[in-house]
Amino acid sequence: MPKVKVNGVELEVPAGFTVLQACELAGVEIPRFCYHERLSIAGNCRMCLVEVKPGPPKPQASCALPIADKQEIFTTTPMVEKARKGVMEFLLINHPLDCPICDQGGECDLQDQAMGYGFDRSRFHENKRAVPDKELGPLVKTSMNRCIHCTRCIRFATEVAGVEELGATGRGEDMEVTTYVEHALTTELAGNLVDLCPVGALTSKPYAFEARSWELTKTESVDVLDALGANIRVDTRGAQVMRVLPRLNDDVNEEWISDKTRHAIDGLRHQRLDRPYVRRGGKLAEATWDEAFAAIAAKLATIDGARVAAIAGDQCDAESMVALKDLMTALGSPNVDCRQDGARLEGGPRGSYIFNPGIRGIDQADAILLVGTNPRTESPVLNARIRKRYLHGRCAIGSVGPVADLTYPVERLGAGPASLRDLLDGKTGFLEKLKAAKNPLIIVGMGALAREDGAAVLAMARELVDRLGAVRADWNGFAVLHTAAARVGGLDLGLVPGEGGRDVAGILAGCEKREIDVVYLLAADEIDTKRLGKAFVIYQGHHGDIGAHRADVILPGAAYTEKPGTYVNTEGRVQLAFRAGYPPGDAREDWAILRALSERLGKTLPYDTLGQVRARLVAVNKSFAALDQQEAGAWGGFGDPGNLSDAPFVSPIANFYMTCPISRASKTMAECIASRAQLMAAE
Repeated sequence: MPKVKVNGVELEVPAGFTVLQACELAGVEIPRFCYHERLSIAGNCRMCLVEVKPGPPKPQASCALPIADKQEIFTTTPMVEKARKGVMEFLLINHPLDCPICDQGGECDLQDQAMGYGFDRSRFHENKRAVPDKELGPLVKTSMNRCIHCTRCIRFATEVAGVEELGATGRGEDMEVTTYVEHALTTELAGNLVDLCPVGALTSKPYAFEARSWELTKTESVDVLDALGANIRVDTRGAQVMRVLPRLNDDVNEEWISDKTRHAIDGLRHQRLDRPYVRRGGKLAEATWDEAFAAIAAKLATIDGARVAAIAGDQCDAESMVALKDLMTALGSPNVDCRQDGARLEGGPRGSYIFNPGIRGIDQADAILLVGTNPRTESPVLNARIRKRYLHGRCAIGSVGPVADLTYPVERLGAGPASLRDLLDGKTGFLEKLKAAKNPLIIVGMGALAREDGAAVLAMARELVDRLGAVRADWNGFAVLHTAAARVGGLDLGLVPGEGGRDVAGILAGCEKREIDVVYLLAADEIDTKRLGKAFVIYQGHHGDIGAHRADVILPGAAYTEKPGTYVNTEGRVQLAFRAGYPPGDAREDWAILRALSERLGKTLPYDTLGQVRARLVAVNKSFAALDQQEAGAWGGFGDPGNLSDAPFVSPIANFYMTCPISRASKTMAECIASRAQLMAAE
């Protein structure tokens, strides 16, 4: 490795590092605006100037200068300090200096670096330039007078998001960052532009003038609006969630989050359930907790456990699901299911239902097959990771399933199970690419599994993995991409029908035939409630959504930002979310509601504290003891070869912006849908 000196301190750095990276390795801070670790190098801003010997007698841009053996780097010489002050003076020539009204105030790189490296006066007195603001859609607000031409936004849109819709026109003072054709951005990752912008040129439109950063309480949490489990920070003021920002986790979401994760949070303020309700005379009426529990106890007192069923929703925490499972077991009911969409995944070997190679494993794959999935809408951040793999290694990618623009080239192999069978039989040339790959990756989505022949499709995917030798000691190329944040946790806890029990389809059919008398919906809103017939429905959740409208008793629960919870993402990684605020009114944490109800029913659950519930999680499945760890699951037999349908695979996400009670209550998500509809109409 090359040896260099940074301010007189010698160190070894990896070959291929830049001078800026070497300085960071030495613990020396280098100011920068255009440089970003996950974007290509532009060398625009010149703020990162350093003095290098041997070399020309002038400052050099450290972000674009490769390291060389026996190099000496100086970051605090008079030449460097003078150059940085000059660069900052140039950057501020046209900057409007409207910090008091700028939403970036307090979090602005330009503010911080002007204080640390700038000059206390300017020699320029000419009028500042005026640049028209651009319309980028309902999520990103533009104030282009503040733009310093770092081009981070352009590089992100092109390289990470994969939508080449931003660019620069003009030169010098006339340069403008704009859209090639004026319209809203068509990426599900647009909100990340705001995080990347080092000044206030791009800010969050829904958050505009709402709060200042120093007013907010910051809480680490986990996103539950899809199954990726993106690490997030929830910023609150009082009881209100003001914004959601990404946290750095290279293994999961790097530093990106989807627009739904970031902006659907205004749905937490609307249509909330804040007190119990009991249906009286055909209408829901407000009630006390005691009255709600009494109504449930009176109904269950005369009903056999086999005629009781429970369905867990897509955003439930593991604590509430284990409490639900324990309560149903105490009542003698085997009719429990966490698969609202009817996915043909059983609680068998863990390797049959998780993303075995891990999200980071995508970086090692050299051939990828997508089966029944559109990752761009099902998990936009994971889709960006696949694009990153394609850009870095020109990885071969094939798809059996819905046709969609995934932001990277995809070889279309067909639409349904018949095409997957043709691939297995060697009738498709892509099989040879999979065989030639050292680390082939098969990603199976819910579009392939949440259907009548899902078990047969799963068996075919297993057969393909075995034929490719894609499961080894050092690699497991079988990956299931879930769409529900609670799904893997529910399967880990065994929330599938017991012996003689019914799944979701069986529960609904039983309600229609009056073979099921009581249904407990734990935040389950993605089922056809019309099929519940005359059954007595208990709904526990946080929004007045589909399930609550059909309920006979409503028990108000807490949303994911309002309770500490354990969630397991699609790769089987157990993560903790912390409470950022408290639920409204009389609403309570979900496991606590179930514990209190069990006592009223005379089936008291054996835990009284959150710690005891989490000990119960570990007792049920030891994987809950390994926090923030990912490894391939146990491998064994799964799938059920059988008849295959001719119907093509269809992505389960018909509308990315509205997939759950929170996003359906969000005004911002509704504006995104309207913006997309307007754009499609214009085309």
